[in-house]
Amino acid sequence: MRLILLGPPGAGKGTQANFIKEKFNIPQISTGDMLRAAVKAGTPLGVEAKKIMDAGGLVRDDIIINLVKERLLQDDCKAGYLFDGFPRTIPQAEAMKEAGVAIDYVLEIDVPDEPIVERMSGRRVHVASGRTYHVKFNPPKAEGIDDVTGEALIQRDDDKEETVLKRLKVYHEQTEALVKYYGDWAEGGQPGAPKYRKIEGQGAVEAVTARAFEALAS
Repeated sequence: MRLILLGPPGAGKGTQANFIKEKFNIPQISTGDMLRAAVKAGTPLGVEAKKIMDAGGLVRDDIIINLVKERLLQDDCKAGYLFDGFPRTIPQAEAMKEAGVAIDYVLEIDVPDEPIVERMSGRRVHVASGRTYHVKFNPPKAEGIDDVTGEALIQRDDDKEETVLKRLKVYHEQTEALVKYYGDWAEGGQPGAPKYRKIEGQGAVEAVTARAFEALAS
C-alpha cells in the first residue's frame, strides 16, 4: 500500500494516517522528519539542506525528492508507505512522478472550511499534561479550566481563527490543485497512474476510518 493523503489542514489526516499505517504496517513519510534526520546524520543532502535552512531559505524540491528516494530504500518501506503533507505543490508532484516514486492510491479527506475553523479554533489545551478540550464538542467542566488540576487552559497560536484561515488560504492557493492533478492522472488511465478516492471527512472518527478503509479496498 503506497499512498498519498490529501486534504486541508484540520481535516483529520494525521488521525487517519495513524489508523492506515497500523492496518497496512507501513511507515508515515514526513519530509520534516526526513530533513531533520538527514541534517542530524550529516549526510551530503543533509549538509546541503542545512545550509539553505540556516540562511532562512526553503529547501529545494530536488533535495526533498532525493531525500524521499533515499528514505523509500529503507527496509520498513518494503510493504509500502504513506505520504501526509507531501507533495504540497504541482512541481513537487511532477518531480515525484519523474523520479518514479510509485503511488497506488491518492486519498482525499474532504471537509469544508467552516467546520474546520470551528473544529480547530475551539480547541483548548492544558499545557503541562497535553490534555485537550473543545469549547463545543468536548468542553471542560468549568469554562477555561482543566478538569484535573484546576489550572487555566490556553488556545495555541496555531488554533487561533486568523491562523487557521491563513493556513486554509495557503492550502487553497497551493495544494488544492493537487486534487485535480491526481484526479486527472487517475482518470487518464496511463500506466502507473494511482487510483483516486475521495471520502467525506466529517462525522465520528470511526466512521471516517471505515470510509477510508473501504475506499482503499476499491
